[in-house]
Amino acid sequence: MNNLTYQPTKESLNTHPVPEWFEDAKFGVFIHWGLYSIPGFAPLGSLEETLKTNYDRALLDYPYAEGYWNAIKDPDSPSAKYHKAKYGNMPYQGFKPMFMDELEHWDPSAWAKIFSDAGAKYVVIVSKHHEGFCLWPTEVRNPHEQDWFSKRDIIGELAEAVRKEGMRFGIYYSGGIDWTFRRRISRTFMDYSFSTPGGDYPAYADAQVRELIKRYRPDILWNDICWPTDLDALFRLFAYYYEVVPDGVINDRWKHTSSSTKFMSLKPVRAMMDMMVKQMIKKNPDIHGALVQPAIPHSDFATPEYTKYTDIQARKWEMTRGIGNSFGYNRNESEEDYASFESLLLDFLDAVSKNGNLLLNVGPRGEDAQIPVEQRSRLFKFGDWLKQNGDAVYGTRPWTRAEAITETDEAIRFTKKDNNIYLMILGNPSGLTIKVKDVFIEGEASLLADGSPIKIERDGNDMVLTFTRQLHDLFVPVVLIQS
Repeated sequence: MNNLTYQPTKESLNTHPVPEWFEDAKFGVFIHWGLYSIPGFAPLGSLEETLKTNYDRALLDYPYAEGYWNAIKDPDSPSAKYHKAKYGNMPYQGFKPMFMDELEHWDPSAWAKIFSDAGAKYVVIVSKHHEGFCLWPTEVRNPHEQDWFSKRDIIGELAEAVRKEGMRFGIYYSGGIDWTFRRRISRTFMDYSFSTPGGDYPAYADAQVRELIKRYRPDILWNDICWPTDLDALFRLFAYYYEVVPDGVINDRWKHTSSSTKFMSLKPVRAMMDMMVKQMIKKNPDIHGALVQPAIPHSDFATPEYTKYTDIQARKWEMTRGIGNSFGYNRNESEEDYASFESLLLDFLDAVSKNGNLLLNVGPRGEDAQIPVEQRSRLFKFGDWLKQNGDAVYGTRPWTRAEAITETDEAIRFTKKDNNIYLMILGNPSGLTIKVKDVFIEGEASLLADGSPIKIERDGNDMVLTFTRQLHDLFVPVVLIQS
């Protein structure tokens, strides 16, 4: 251990820099795909609304389709009623042969091409979600569920395809929850948050993540919920990861197990915490902002879900969000249930201007291993916009300020790269003149999409931009100013 570049201590691990490739990448694709993708069912709605309106059953009337196994444990849940009508008394384990049979339709190269064409620079796949099913032929056997893994190496095949397209490859692992080790039902947010298994699970999770690191050398190690071991074992895992992948990155969802977390898992304590969370939700309309990840001693970047910031963040972060309200495929979602390309792009550019990346989720179907057309169409439009305007995104850093506004109330976001400043107009402006309030930048200006010149003039504290072409056919036109 003494020969390692990083020692298993907070001081040593915190010297690990965020690598340039992750700072530069800006856009990644998240993949939630597992046995839950076969039923592909969840009630419509958002997690935010469910927590507000039905907190005591939020994890049963759960809009995330990947929570299907937990939800069907209550016969009165929408998922249980669907399961009874569609599959009768079949146990959840019955989805494994269905999923494996449908793998014959899967083409990892086709997926990788879709993501590359969308402009993504990295891909993160769920290797094991809360259901505990592993998408690789693990040699770490589950003592509570026999052969609970894919004999086909889904993780390895996708890693090869993604890297062949020139993208980085990351692995998600559900370290905090595994329903094969702890099978009790989760009804509330605290049931869910403090259901990390003990006993033989910590050693199992540690061994599996080490196996994933050794076998696939993931560029991103993305854990979820929390981590079942103590801090010393966690730091040893981090040091091992950096030894194998020196320019890898670790996310912030690794809150280690301690005496306090064991206390929190007690039923009376969970009930008290549920009451406190319900009160907090009533007072705070932004649930995603309120339910932030607890601070941990070491990570390379933060992973808030569906979160926007008002200011540039000093620390690197990644907005994690779905295209729809579910991460796993939900057959109930139709075109109108998915976020529009326009809103997704605006969220993305807002994050980039404030030192963030976007990890945008897709939920492929289980029945044919295809990405739904509603999701593909948005990825296609991302790629189309980034082909014209990617210079304003990739490799950039925040400018001295993130935001401005025009005289006609159109929002502006800024990025910079070398001596270039990029001014992104968030919308569909028309006309030939735009006045940016309380900002003036010296330099030569042009429209990034086609290089057409733009005249810059000062008007008091404001900057007037005069274009040589109409902008009405451009969604989020970008002005390049070379200072």
